[in-house]
Amino acid sequence: MKSTSSDPRPQVLIHDPTLRDGHHAVGHQLDADQLRTYAAAANAARVPVVEIGHGNGLGASSLQIGRALLDDATMLTTVREALTFSKMGVFMAPGWGTSNDLTAAVHNGADVVRIAAHCTEADVTERHLATARDLGAEAQGVLLMSHMTSPGRLAEQCALMVKYGAQAVGIMDSAGHYLPGDVIERIHAITSAVDVPVIFHGHNNLGLAVANSLAAVDAGASIIDATARGFGAGAGNTQLEALVAVLDRRGFDTGIGLREILTAADVAADHLMKSPPSIDSIAVAGGLAGVFSGFKRPVLEAARTEGVDAIDLFLALGERQVVAGQEDLIADVARQLKAVTR
Repeated sequence: MKSTSSDPRPQVLIHDPTLRDGHHAVGHQLDADQLRTYAAAANAARVPVVEIGHGNGLGASSLQIGRALLDDATMLTTVREALTFSKMGVFMAPGWGTSNDLTAAVHNGADVVRIAAHCTEADVTERHLATARDLGAEAQGVLLMSHMTSPGRLAEQCALMVKYGAQAVGIMDSAGHYLPGDVIERIHAITSAVDVPVIFHGHNNLGLAVANSLAAVDAGASIIDATARGFGAGAGNTQLEALVAVLDRRGFDTGIGLREILTAADVAADHLMKSPPSIDSIAVAGGLAGVFSGFKRPVLEAARTEGVDAIDLFLALGERQVVAGQEDLIADVARQLKAVTR
C-alpha cells in the first residue's frame, strides 16, 4: 500500500458498487434519477471509483436473471455526467457480457473494467482483460464464489489474470461465507503470488463484512469494495460509511470525506432502497450454505411458489454447489424438495 507525501498513512482504495451490486436488492430496477442522485453524492464524498450496471454486470439484463429498468448505455451515460472526481467502473462476467458490451462501456466513459470469473476459471478472462487494456481502461480481474476452492488455487488463478494483463486482482466473498481467518489466509496467498494491488469484496450474511474487509487490509489487500448502507445482494455488502470510519480509526487513508460519505449513505437510504439490507434467517442460511447472495430473491419466490421452506432450499442449493448463472436450478431444486416432503 502506498502513501502520499501529504498524508503518510497507508492508503486503501475504496471501490463503490452501490449502483451495481445494489441492483440485486431491488430487482435491477433503479431509475436514472436514482442513479444520478447517488452518483453525485458519492462524487462529492470523493469516492475513488463508482461502479454502475445491472447486478450481474454488462449484458446480463435478461428474463433468466432479471431485466434491468434501464439499458447499459443509459445507466453509464447517466452516471458519467454526475462524476467529476470519481472514476466510473463496470463489471462483466464472460458469458453474460461480450467484447462488444465492453467496448461500448468504455466508449460511454468507463474508466475501470472488472472482468469476473468463477474461482477456478480465470482462463475465461484472458480475451476480455486484453480488450480492456487495448481500450485504455484499467483492467481488473476478480474471482467469484472464492470460498469454493483453496487459497493456493486462488493465488494461481490470480497470477493467471495478471499474466493476461490484469492491473489488480482479487476475490469476492459472493456468499458472505468467510470468517476473518479465511480472508487472511487467502489474501496472504494472493499477495505472495502477484505484484499488483489485491482486491477484496465482502458480503454480510454472517455479519462479518466490515471485519473481513479489515482483515483483508491487514493481510495486504489495498482495494476494498463497499456500498452505502451495505446496499447489495442478500444481506448486503460491506457497509461503506462504517468501513471508512473503521479504516480511519486504524490509521489508513481512503481519501474519502467522512461527513460527506455519511451524507451519501443517507442519500442512498432515502432514494435507492425501501429499507437497508438485514441479516435475516435466510441470509444467515445462505452464508452458511455458501450460496451466491444474489439468489435470495429468487429463492424466496421459488420457496413460496412450491410451498417449501426457504432455508431448506438454500441448504439444498449449497449441497449442489450451485453458482450464479444457474438460476434455473432454483425452481428445479424447490420442486425436488416439495416431492420429498409430501
